Amino acid sequence: MATPQATIARVQAGPAEERQAVVRAARTVFAREGWTHTTIEAVAVEAGLEQAMVEHYFKDKEQLLLSVLLDSAASVAAALTVVAEEHLGQVTDLERDLTALGRAWLTPLTTYPEHFAIVRHLSAEVDRLPAGVLEMWQTAGPRQAQRELARRLALVAVEGLLDIADADHAAGRFIQLVAGQVVQRSFHGALPLADFETDALIADGVADFVRLFSPAPVL
Repeated sequence: MATPQATIARVQAGPAEERQAVVRAARTVFAREGWTHTTIEAVAVEAGLEQAMVEHYFKDKEQLLLSVLLDSAASVAAALTVVAEEHLGQVTDLERDLTALGRAWLTPLTTYPEHFAIVRHLSAEVDRLPAGVLEMWQTAGPRQAQRELARRLALVAVEGLLDIADADHAAGRFIQLVAGQVVQRSFHGALPLADFETDALIADGVADFVRLFSPAPVL
């Protein structure tokens, strides 16, 4: 049952604002309960709306999950695009700038905690998810971020600082080597690592990446 305050807010809000309120509430519930245990009723309670109003915007739980995932994945990808632009726009010291990029690449773990809580749930519930959900999420989020990083690394290669034949491959290797260990060991940010451990993993990853993609010395 919606509270009086929520009812007043609903009357004052337009359809777009109300729909976004449902998405925000669903994000919170999915982050807390995961796919299997989330219900439309629980989302309605979180949003302070009648269940029928949630169902007016989203016909079922699958559509709601897709909306939440695509919205938050796109936000994370957009944030990472900015990170790549800021740290690779003008490279003056390759290892230093790649190390700074690696640290910044991990910031969404703390700035988008609900998104990564959902990701943790999805990893555990992968065999129960609706068909196509993982593919659409990967396309809107991780792959989009990797494409933007690839574009920036290709520009660095043009400057002669890296030897890259396949920019998308290089971007994937950067993410794997520099951010992957931190993401894995922290369980997508659920158990943050100590700063010194994060710094060591990033430094090792950057060193490996530079060894892989350094231009051959001119003889």
